[in-house]
Amino acid sequence: MPKRNWFLSLFVCTGLLSSTPAVLSQALLPYTPQLNIEKLEQQGLELAEDAVQLVRFQQYGLALSRAKLATQLAPNQYQPWFILGTLYVQQQEIDKSIEALQKALSLAPSEAGIKFTLGNAYFQQGKYQEAATELEEGLKIKPDIPAALFDLGNSYLKLGKMSSAIAVYQKAIAKEDNFWPAINNIGLIKYEQGDIAGAIKDWQAALEIDPEQAEPKLAIAVAFYTQGKTEEGLKLGEDALKLDSRYGEIQFLADNLWGDKLLKDTKKFLATPPMKAILDNLPEESS
Repeated sequence: MPKRNWFLSLFVCTGLLSSTPAVLSQALLPYTPQLNIEKLEQQGLELAEDAVQLVRFQQYGLALSRAKLATQLAPNQYQPWFILGTLYVQQQEIDKSIEALQKALSLAPSEAGIKFTLGNAYFQQGKYQEAATELEEGLKIKPDIPAALFDLGNSYLKLGKMSSAIAVYQKAIAKEDNFWPAINNIGLIKYEQGDIAGAIKDWQAALEIDPEQAEPKLAIAVAFYTQGKTEEGLKLGEDALKLDSRYGEIQFLADNLWGDKLLKDTKKFLATPPMKAILDNLPEESS
């Protein structure tokens, strides 16, 4: 017997339902529960908080599923959309991240964090002017965020605004003096401008903060080799690639904002027999 018919028969037998057609038709009307919108929104916000906690434990798949559900339960609250967009950035699903972040921004236009994350997403999409615009607007609201200043500096670098890039990198360093990526990137710009000595000084400063960073170490290696300091350069290059073999890939270096001049010199450096031998004996990824 179909389940619905069995259910109706039970009601007839117990006297809870008359067998007259009129009453029967009323009994077949679907039950519509009264939804508590505020409670659903609260549950959505709690799920969004759960997603943040899961991210801290690198449980990105579970975090993403909770964030998606949170946007359904609390579609008019910006936090679930913000968290979902951030997770999509983490997963490199940039188009989806931008869509979610734009939704969050429409709900909270003055939330600087959304603008910062949206700027980062635009940068990864290769839309550097859009990235700079979002980051600039966010920094008008919260001007002292080192990571946002760094992202803005990267956007300016890609736009060819080298002086502006150095200025915002320096602002980031002023707020966080151990922010080695900003120091490193100032060195990248100086190298392209022909100031090799200044670039080496910046990269050495970055290594003083964190001696285990492959990027400034390889950059110094290339600069030394170009200056004729062959043995020093080769030794540093070997050390750098043992830390992270990805820096032996030109495309990876380009993705990390190495300029044309430095890339050209790096190709020559990596093509030397000693460096080729080192690369051949390294695992595909040693980071």
